[in-house]
Amino acid sequence: MKLERRILKINETVVTVISEEKFIPVAQEEIFFQRSLLEDYIKNDPAFVFTLKPYPVPDDAPEIVKKMADAGEKAGVGPIAAVAGAIAEFALKAMLKEGATHAIVDNGGDIAMFISGPVIVGIYTGQDETSHFGFKFLPSQQIIGVCTSSGTVGHSVSFGRADAAVVISEDVVLADAVATALGNKVNGENKKVLKEAIESTLIPGIEAMLVIVGGLFGMAGDLPEMVVVNTNPEIITKG
Repeated sequence: MKLERRILKINETVVTVISEEKFIPVAQEEIFFQRSLLEDYIKNDPAFVFTLKPYPVPDDAPEIVKKMADAGEKAGVGPIAAVAGAIAEFALKAMLKEGATHAIVDNGGDIAMFISGPVIVGIYTGQDETSHFGFKFLPSQQIIGVCTSSGTVGHSVSFGRADAAVVISEDVVLADAVATALGNKVNGENKKVLKEAIESTLIPGIEAMLVIVGGLFGMAGDLPEMVVVNTNPEIITKG
């Protein structure tokens, strides 16, 4: 199997897709379609994109809108906190439906993947001393979501100080919302803060999480093997 790595730019969405070449246009078309559904919905319900709290949506809303709202409710955040994970998950599922057996969609650090071989996901914190490791994921017959929020790296909205708040779940949309909630709760650099943040966000559906702030690490759940990596900031997906 020959894999291609491609950066796709659809309006404000910038994703990196890794798969066989024939499935990359499938991801691009799905991202465009889901963005159109979101944009049309937001025109009639602008509060959906601005609220920072759980927000109910009607039963006839597009599926991506309902999934974001459901994840936001479970995590205690606004639905837009899950938008990157939602786009990644829908794009990945479209590729799988067309027959992809190994595919990765990285939407600015919110990753959806279905892998037939080992994959290492590096964790970038913006700090030299904590940006030299990653997780080694083994082949799986399930979707794997790896989503990250940060109060010090990138442009995402966070009310915390975490250098990286990483959440792993088969539900990529939920992982994205919970990563935001976890990052928001890390408002200090001490073990007590990390412990409380993790305990309050390790909800059903979440497999594992990692928080890094300064030189402190907090972990919970069934994390993959941690390995040493040489993180290259130049290949990080960013808009």
